[in-house]
Amino acid sequence: MPDSNPNTPEVPPQVPPQTTPQPVRHLRVSSTGEILHRSSTASTLHSNQFNDSFVSRVRSFFQRDTHIGHVGHHPLRDKENVEIHTWDGPNDPDNPFNWSKTYKWVLTVTICFISILTGLPAGSYGAGNTYMAQRFHVQNEPFPNLAWATTSWNMGAAFWPLIFVPLTESSGRMPGYFVAYFILVVSLFPSAFAQNFATLVVTRFFGGGASSVSINIVGGSISDVWYGDKARSLPMSLFGFTSVVGIALGPFIGSAIQEIHKKDPWRWIFYIQIIYNAGLIPVFYFILRETRADVILRKRAKKLRRETGRPIYSESELNTTNVWKLVQVSFERPTRMLLTEPVVTFFTLWVSFAWGILFLFFSSGWGTFTTGLVQLAISVGAVIGTVVNPLQDWIYLSSASRNCDHPGKPIPEARLYTSIPGSLLFAGGLFWYGWASVGDGSIHWIVPTLGIGCTGVGIYSIYMAVVNYLTDAYEKYAASALSAASLGRNSFGAFLPLASFQLFDTLGYGWAGTLLGLVGVVLSVVPVVLVLKGPDIRRRSPFMRESMFDTSHLEDVSSDGDQKSEESEV
Repeated sequence: MPDSNPNTPEVPPQVPPQTTPQPVRHLRVSSTGEILHRSSTASTLHSNQFNDSFVSRVRSFFQRDTHIGHVGHHPLRDKENVEIHTWDGPNDPDNPFNWSKTYKWVLTVTICFISILTGLPAGSYGAGNTYMAQRFHVQNEPFPNLAWATTSWNMGAAFWPLIFVPLTESSGRMPGYFVAYFILVVSLFPSAFAQNFATLVVTRFFGGGASSVSINIVGGSISDVWYGDKARSLPMSLFGFTSVVGIALGPFIGSAIQEIHKKDPWRWIFYIQIIYNAGLIPVFYFILRETRADVILRKRAKKLRRETGRPIYSESELNTTNVWKLVQVSFERPTRMLLTEPVVTFFTLWVSFAWGILFLFFSSGWGTFTTGLVQLAISVGAVIGTVVNPLQDWIYLSSASRNCDHPGKPIPEARLYTSIPGSLLFAGGLFWYGWASVGDGSIHWIVPTLGIGCTGVGIYSIYMAVVNYLTDAYEKYAASALSAASLGRNSFGAFLPLASFQLFDTLGYGWAGTLLGLVGVVLSVVPVVLVLKGPDIRRRSPFMRESMFDTSHLEDVSSDGDQKSEESEV
């Protein structure tokens, strides 16, 4: 008989009663198999009960559905006898946060050096333009057709990380580095032996993609081993420096190589890069170690299962998010944030314009070797920015005492203070460069070079401000916000050089520099608005509110670090 109690709520027959999952108590074990304590996995259960059809996703695109990125419910979580493997206390030597400071710096310098090496081919290619135009019969005026190889490089750099960087969440950082680095080296071979221009365009798409993947992993590796904003400050400054310098040094390296009096000197730009990149692979193999915490724990749990026969698993092994879902989220969330989050949209425009200028200078009309020397000014500017950056970090960390909303936590907008004068210096450098380049060589080349140096300081300042602010403001979704910015800046770097000839030839260097400088001044408003209205904007943004970590529920330093590192792959 049906229950006749009038106080019993009626449940429609087509909707099954919803029950709260009961906590399942699991044993937590150390690397030796010793039981540490019991813990509940109820807080990590995610049941993907939503309409995952194409139509539903299109309809919900602008609604910030909270199911995007949830992990699936693993059947092992319901079993009582499953043992969860974790660190052997806060001082576990295998925990990357506990590695020696000496090795941390060796690893940091090595991966930042990789960032430089993988960035060099982006700009070094252009040093051989004169020879390639003759060899492949490519007309480079009035339209810079040779720039299509730069466009293909940057388009690969824009899209490859969206596909392949998420895969390092399960495979680890080291496979990501070495696979990407190997693909980059392989892509240099067909470029070096190309018999037509189309080969260069196609192969540089793969080279740019592999280069960008390896550079994107560097930020994640730094977050894996350095815990806390203060400890991570200098390593991240070094990473920002190498990200800019790797590309800026390209024209100088390429122009120096092609000065060698060899047959087809432009091919030697690729030959020499193949030699030193391939030769360094064994060196990197012996220096680098896996830094991703959940991958290390997974390997230890697998070893314990093999040795003891007990059902010992790491926490990450109980997540069932498949590769396709990771790639889907990697595409979907950054695109959504780019279109619906004004902060992400305007920050992307800001950093994209600066990045596009970096590549626009490659086609500015100087002689080949002189262009390489002038491009060194951007590297010098980045060095100056790196030296000044500790002041910005001190300002940021000091803001914690003024934070009324979250006492003791630095204010995200404090990341932007030095970027405001840096952005204005960037715009001023464009004015300086443009008007110092007019005339028939009557103005010494050092004058526009100094202008480019100012622009280099600004590019570094803008890049670091965007990376750090988006990481702080979107904590949990920082990787997606940074992916959106990366997509935008590499797209600008792909297509802005195509306008170089028309821009400088039609307007002249003076007015072209003025136009670019005015755009830079307008975009300098972006950090000013965030500094003045940032707290209000963050309170009104549902995405920002949803993305903030609640660190009060974290068990220990290692778990917080694992969570942070997952979102730092930029």
